[in-house]
Parts: sequence; structure tokens; C-alpha cells
Amino acid sequence: MNIEKMKENKTTEELLEFGIINIDKPSNPTSFDISDFVRKKLGVKKTGHFGTLDPKVTGVLPIALNRACKLTVFFLGEDKEYIGIMKIHDEVSVEEVERAISEKFLGKIKQTPPKKSRVKRQEREREVKKFEIVEKNGNDFVFLADVQGGTYIRKLVSDLGDYMKTGAHMLELRRIRAGIFNENGSVNLYDFEKAVDEYKSGNDKELRKMIIPAEIISEVYSPVEVKKESLKNLMTGKPLLKEYLIGKNDFEVDEIVSVFCDGKFIGMYKVKNDGEIFAKAEFVLQEIK
Repeated sequence: MNIEKMKENKTTEELLEFGIINIDKPSNPTSFDISDFVRKKLGVKKTGHFGTLDPKVTGVLPIALNRACKLTVFFLGEDKEYIGIMKIHDEVSVEEVERAISEKFLGKIKQTPPKKSRVKRQEREREVKKFEIVEKNGNDFVFLADVQGGTYIRKLVSDLGDYMKTGAHMLELRRIRAGIFNENGSVNLYDFEKAVDEYKSGNDKELRKMIIPAEIISEVYSPVEVKKESLKNLMTGKPLLKEYLIGKNDFEVDEIVSVFCDGKFIGMYKVKNDGEIFAKAEFVLQEIK
């Protein structure tokens, strides 16, 4: 899928109806505050964010606009990357911290959400792909972490301190990537406000630059192209039959795919490969009437 080409062929109003803005969240506001601010500033009906950041945490916070909110659940599980500073409560070397990380905090780990979290506090498995010490200044350690979505970095740091029997807590944290969205493509609130004001005055150039077509979901979930004659059935939520596929069917059972017809997004489907049925709908983007 050529997302930039797709964007060129959309009006600004169409982008606002099914788009995403990658906001660089500042410290202090909640993720909900940012989402609500974007909604009110743009005058759209609905917004949602892809993964909560604590108020003091800064960085990448993708905001879905209107019908793109339906895709939130498909983006939430994507890996997240952070840079932060943690304080170890005793004098330790970089080598000692790295040894503890390699022994207990890389790969599949068990983690119980912190007391203040909104999810049920039960132990769950998460994957830590990277947890590296970048710099040491006294008892403060700068670190990089690349983790599975839903991993609590503050708890990761606290658990590391417990394991080392020194204690530790997080001083600062910034999310530099959330799945396919990174800080290089993020927009600060000042520039966002300015672009919206210009849009309302008749100049949509800067705002268009900021809105990402929600069809970018095809970069996360493999795109499947289907024949036009399948549209009537698909738009009513019926299963996608193998006879309507264009191209090979080499997908695993239960794999999620993004479905397109003539380059137009249809919805998200779960592969079944059951007889004539290729996949069943998880979400279908209905036409605006």
C-alpha cells in the first residue's frame, strides 16, 4: 500500500474522518486530556489514543480520529520503545545492573501491574526485547527499553531494584516509539494548534502533513486485496470467501489481516481457512451515509 499516494487522493475532511495524528505528549496532562484536547480543537466527534502514558511521561501518543478509533485495539499490542532515567538506591556498577537485567529482565518475564493501574492486578507474561544501560551518573542510570505493549516500565525498574536488593525508582521516562509510530514523526501541541487555526482560516497545508491515513494499519497487519464482487457481502459482515481473494492465500489460521478492495480499506479480518471461508470480520468500515 502506498500510504502517501492514498493521502494525496483524500480530502482533508476524509483524513479527519479516518486518520491518526502522532502527538508528542508533554509532561503533566493525562493521555485522556491530550485526546480530548485534540477532539475539541479539531471539532471531531471522537478521538482515542493508542496506549496510555502516565501524566509525567512524555513522548509518542498516536491519536485516532473519528472512525479510526475502531482500530485502537489492533494497535495497542504493538511493541513500545522508551528512554528513561532510573535511580538505584545504592552504589552499584553498570556491570552489576547489566548482569541483573540479563539474569531476570530480558525475554519473557512475569509482571504484576502496579497498584495505581486501571487493569486487574494479576501476574501476566510480557516480553522485554531490550533493556540497556546507556549512561551512568552517580546512582542515576540512563536506559533504553524495547518492550511488548502493556509492559509497565515503572514496575520493571522497581522490580529490578528489588531483585538487586538495592531498591530503584524511575526519575524520567519518554516513549520514543509505539509500534510503527516514532518520535521523529510526532507533532508537538503548539504546532498542532497552529496548524488547526490555519486550517480553520482556509489553509490546510500544515494540518494535512500531520494526519496519517488510518490505512497505515496495513503496515502492521498484512494487506489482502479482494475482488469487487465481494463488497456487498463483506459490508454486511459476512465471511470473506477464498474465491474472492486476489493473490495467494499463505496466511496462518487466526492471523489478523487488513482487507482492501481496489485500494480502499474494507476492514480487519481473522483468518480461518475453513472450507470455502478464508476469514471472518473483526471490524468492517461502513460507508458514511
